[in-house]
This record gives sequence, structure tokens and C-alpha cells, in this order.
Amino acid sequence: MYPPRKPDESRRVKVDGHEVVTYSYGRGDEVLFLLNGGPGLPCNYLRDPLIPLADDGFRVVTYDQLGTGASDRPTDPKLWTITRYVREVETVRKALGLGPVHLLGQSWGGWLSIEYVLTHPKAVKSLLLSNTCGDMPHLVSELNRLRSALGPETMAMMLRHEAERTYDHPEYQAAITLLNYRHVHRVAEIPPSLKASLDGWNMIPYMAMQGPNEFCYTGNLKDWNRIEEMRGITQPTLIMVGQFDELTPACAIRMREGIAHAETVVFAASSHLPMHEEPDRYFAVVKDFLDRQRPERKPVRRRR
Repeated sequence: MYPPRKPDESRRVKVDGHEVVTYSYGRGDEVLFLLNGGPGLPCNYLRDPLIPLADDGFRVVTYDQLGTGASDRPTDPKLWTITRYVREVETVRKALGLGPVHLLGQSWGGWLSIEYVLTHPKAVKSLLLSNTCGDMPHLVSELNRLRSALGPETMAMMLRHEAERTYDHPEYQAAITLLNYRHVHRVAEIPPSLKASLDGWNMIPYMAMQGPNEFCYTGNLKDWNRIEEMRGITQPTLIMVGQFDELTPACAIRMREGIAHAETVVFAASSHLPMHEEPDRYFAVVKDFLDRQRPERKPVRRRR
């Protein structure tokens, strides 16, 4: 449970003729910049569990991406591309005067983080990739493996509804509900910050970029793949994944093998949202990694 905490600073930043709302906690020199998942989700669910890092000397910064939360919600379909979102992230970083940051991207925010660090490598000190992947076709093959565990008849039913685009059919939705419980979040009660994000989900960018649900990719990201380019990432990188994650441990391994300075942590009791499924361990893992990236403090020489 994360009690409400007002940001130390909140600003509106102009992006592509619209405005996004930013949130900043703490005054530390080391900046943790958060890019949450979706697309189309407000930032609450990722922001709130990590705000306490502001009490450990970090400045925690995030924002509601365009189309979400308190930010503007335009309807122009040309806005929903990963390339434009990379420009958005850079616009926000510069507007807030952040300098190089520790960049944590979760799920869709991880794809955005990968694209961002490849485009602006000097802006990133270290990279934290949480519950994400670098190769969408590989992810789709993993999702089909998870779906097949429901049995051949259920899989055939899902494929039929997807072919007919009858995604709202009760039998199809029943299968998605089960998959969500197995591989998206295994929590008996939805925490308030997660509920706030889910209740505010804007499905327009989600449908355009991903698809109708977490297990069917039809949007403009379905062929996205940066595994080869990720070999050029030189920043220290932490890859986090849930044992039962929809973006599976196999996806994490595929990323780790291509990054020179990468380490992997698997959350054994989690699926896609370990910040809520195993909150204490998730916080500790992130803090430990960030602490190891801090500049060494030189001892102060005392005058005799």
C-alpha cells in the first residue's frame, strides 16, 4: 500500500502542440526517470511504488504520456508511434533540465526505453528494463506458447474470434481473463495505484500500437525488433522479469545475451507486475542496482 504523496514539482510541458503533465519527487543529483507501460496507461502504478527512492537521495521523475492521465488526450492517429514517443521523452527530459538519467522502462515503457537509449545514448547513465522485450516477433511466439497451455480447443476458439475480430465475445474474454490472472497480475486485490492506472486506461493508443488485449498483437509495434541494435548498448543494464510474466524469462534472456553489461533478476512469485506482486523485493532490487551506479564519494580531507 502506497499512501498518497504530492510531488515536489509538477509541470506541464508542451509536446507536439499538446501538453503532458510531469511529476518530480526528491532533490537528489541522481535522476531516476520512469517510463510506464500501456500504451495508454497513466503513470500511477509504476510511479507510486518507487517514490520512496526520493528519500534515499534520488530524484524520481515521471510523467503521464500524451493521451493518458492528466495530460492532453488528442485523437490524431498519427501521434501513436514509438518514434514520436521517443521525441516526447527527449522533450520532457530537456524541459525539466534533467541531464543524463537512470532510465527505468516497464512493459511498453521498456520498448520505449530501448528505442530512446538507441537514439539518445548520451542521455542515459544506466538502463533498467522491467517486464519487457527487445523482439516483438519472438514475444508473439512466447505468447502463443502461453496461450496453448489453455488447450487446443480453447486456442482454436481464440484464433477464430481473432480472425473474425469478435474480441468482445464472452468465451474469448473468459480466456483472456484467465491468461491475465496467470501472466499479468496475480494479486487478490488490486492496489489503489494500479487501479487508478487501469481505470484511466486510454485504449486508443493501445489499440493503434499493440492490439485488442495483452495476448493479441495487431498494432504498429507487432514487427518491432531491436535485438541486433541492442548490442550497441554500453550502459550498465538491469533486466527484471517475473517467473510467470507474459513477457517471459525467455524474452529477458534474449535481451541479456545482446547487451555487454547486463544482469538479470527473476521474481519467482510474480507475473507482469512485480512492483505490486513482490513490492518489497522489487524496490530492494531497483535500489541496489541504482546504489551501485552512484558516483563514488571521495573521502573528505579534514584540516589539521
